[in-house]
Amino acid sequence: MNAQQDSETTTPLRVAIADDAMLLRTGITSVLEAGGCEVVVSVGTAGELLEAVRERPVDAIVLDIRMPPDYTDEGLVALEKLRSSGSTVGVLLLSMYATPAYAIRAMSAGGGTGYLLKDRVAEPARLVQAVRTVASGGSVVDSEVVAQLVSRPGNASVQVLTPRERDVLALMAEGKSNHGIASKLFLSLKTVETHIGNIMSKLGIDESPDDHRRVLAVLRLLGPS
Repeated sequence: MNAQQDSETTTPLRVAIADDAMLLRTGITSVLEAGGCEVVVSVGTAGELLEAVRERPVDAIVLDIRMPPDYTDEGLVALEKLRSSGSTVGVLLLSMYATPAYAIRAMSAGGGTGYLLKDRVAEPARLVQAVRTVASGGSVVDSEVVAQLVSRPGNASVQVLTPRERDVLALMAEGKSNHGIASKLFLSLKTVETHIGNIMSKLGIDESPDDHRRVLAVLRLLGPS
């Protein structure tokens, strides 16, 4: 185990939660704490969240998209305010429904951002991994949303890709690492790396830090047909 892995093991991620449903906040807290995280903020509105994280820096935020007062896009607005202020904190948005438009808006905020269905709270390992992914600067899009986008016809942005390359891009969108993609598709790591290189080349994404390139590639998948 290297020093970074040891640090991740011994120092729990500090997480803030915002959702107007207290029972859901309690459930998320239990899942995250069982997964080795420390929930340091638990509030019911986006406004309370923004105020709290100004006073208590955190590694990741889990928040509902629809919250008081209007139950529209308060979580997305909070995310955009954080990014406009220069914050790079990991943000995982939760939604009742698989809404591609929300996912596109969320991912447009940049790396360290995720969009997951609330049902995933019942899948502890998946929720914890998503929080860890956004905290490390990666991106996560719920597999149900990804499936909708991959199956729709006429997305010119990704039509240049082979079916296998689209499979790899879809798993990238779900937040899978190269090793995770290799395991899921029964491919060697080298083959996955080759596919990712081809994806970046075909989509015209120039060299830059890996996480940033992945976000750009995912945005091409999420983009309009």
